[in-house]
Amino acid sequence: MSERIKVPTMASLFAEGKQPEILFWVGCAGSFDDRAKKITKAFVKILNQAGVDFAVLGTEESCTGDPAKRAGNEFLFQMQAVTNIEVMNAYEVKRIVTTCPHCFNTLKNEYPGLGGNYEVVHHTQLINQLFEEGRLSVKGGTFKGKRITFHDPCYLGRANNIFEAPRALIQKLDAELVEMKNCRKRGLCCGAGGAQMFKDAEKGDKEVNIARTEEALEVKPDIIAAACPFCNTMMTDGIKNKEKEASIVVKDVAELIADAEDL
Repeated sequence: MSERIKVPTMASLFAEGKQPEILFWVGCAGSFDDRAKKITKAFVKILNQAGVDFAVLGTEESCTGDPAKRAGNEFLFQMQAVTNIEVMNAYEVKRIVTTCPHCFNTLKNEYPGLGGNYEVVHHTQLINQLFEEGRLSVKGGTFKGKRITFHDPCYLGRANNIFEAPRALIQKLDAELVEMKNCRKRGLCCGAGGAQMFKDAEKGDKEVNIARTEEALEVKPDIIAAACPFCNTMMTDGIKNKEKEASIVVKDVAELIADAEDL
């Protein structure tokens, strides 16, 4: 199915003397990972549906430096961060939205110390705001009667105390939100944070994503909702490990809203 998705770049708008209300920071996963690209597309559809004036950096966007910093390479992190900050400050960026909690945490909490001061919001917060402003609505029915459990990403929940926005969106879906025993402040890591996404697991009895998947399976969900591309990968791998992919799907909250919207 070929579909045209409208995604303006900061460079093209800047050339026209325009300034979008928000910069969509796509992130490495959202740009290059085939699964995460679907999350990017779902979110862009929502932004277009709500009439949000946004743009992306495109080829001018580089990694935020989160993996380098978590792996202990502060020098590389600062190089990557300063490059991004120079680009964004040249465009006079004020507000940023991202679908990745790792990008969110780094842009929000670590860029100010290097001269990058922006209002940074997670995509679940922005989508929730769009509902509150009446710019979005869901028809409901698509997920009627479905049991959905939400996995709290570490950098969204415990690190930045954002627990309610993704849950508020799930509750708009006419579905049943079922909580795992470890949720919100007690949320268990999927195993990908701290640059662990990019290395082999260390020796132990069980991988973290398997333990987290088992917690999700305990509440017998039809859907595991995530709000992070790394979490999505880890939970999907966990479901495959348990051979449950035929009965349980892992979806980003943006994908659920886009599906309910039938955009």
